[in-house]
Amino acid sequence: MARIRAGGLMVEYQESGAPEQPVILLVAGLGSQLTSWRPEFCELLVAAGYRVIRFDNRDSGLTTALLPRATAYRIADLADDAVALLDALEVPAAHLAGISMGGMIVQQLAIDHPERVLSLCSLLARPGDGVSGESRPDVAAALVARPAATRAQVIENGVHFHRLVGSPDHPVDLDELLARLGESYDRAYRPDGSLRQLFAVRNSPDRTEGLRRVAVPTLVVHGEADVLVDPSGGRATAAAVPGAELWLVPGVGHEMPRALWPELASRIAANAGLAERSCTQPPRTERPCGEKFPLVDGFTRTDG
Repeated sequence: MARIRAGGLMVEYQESGAPEQPVILLVAGLGSQLTSWRPEFCELLVAAGYRVIRFDNRDSGLTTALLPRATAYRIADLADDAVALLDALEVPAAHLAGISMGGMIVQQLAIDHPERVLSLCSLLARPGDGVSGESRPDVAAALVARPAATRAQVIENGVHFHRLVGSPDHPVDLDELLARLGESYDRAYRPDGSLRQLFAVRNSPDRTEGLRRVAVPTLVVHGEADVLVDPSGGRATAAAVPGAELWLVPGVGHEMPRALWPELASRIAANAGLAERSCTQPPRTERPCGEKFPLVDGFTRTDG
């Protein structure tokens, strides 16, 4: 992993894939770190012909904000952070994929900076209309619960929260979940930052009208069993973006289970391929315009 100055931040990021390939920028969710995009998933996108960049948002992971600790911000500021990272890495435009709050960030980025967006994938997100995508009350309460004081408590709370929001049809391996929660805590535990990110989500304006102007290929993904961001949020997002494809996944909660990574990567690559083949943007690789990028449907799954 590496760190680079981007705007007013020192941003921690990681990239994989050949530098000459078109970029897919992966944006993490509320309180999550770049490590929430697992390396095995990134490798599926690399195998499909992309350079994959993931990073820590401000107030999460190892990205340091050069701002007063109490400074408030909105989703638009987080979108500007992502653009600053693209600037610092000299990436003129990228395919975007964001999950949960990250989905809201990439929506806003496509609205505010359309020239920087080749294609869009919004996962488990909502347009912020104040109606769709609301959390179940007990889940909303868990989001604002007092932060745990010890590593063991953080992990215990994480297991409890996953049981609330996870996927009924895809039970998580407990040992894997415990390892992931411990890894996240050891890398960076920033509950105050997570709270500021939550305020950013709640204090940001409705994106619906802006989404109606999005003109790039768009894929919207949502779990039908999501209780953190109700599936109505995904439906509202897809309804707002002209021509958007909506993938509602049965038995999936507020996550993308490992078993679905190959299909998700394939769908993201196919959506990105629509932009690559349209020739509406300058060619991003040496592939001739119109040539398909390889998809990953045939790749062996990594979930055992």
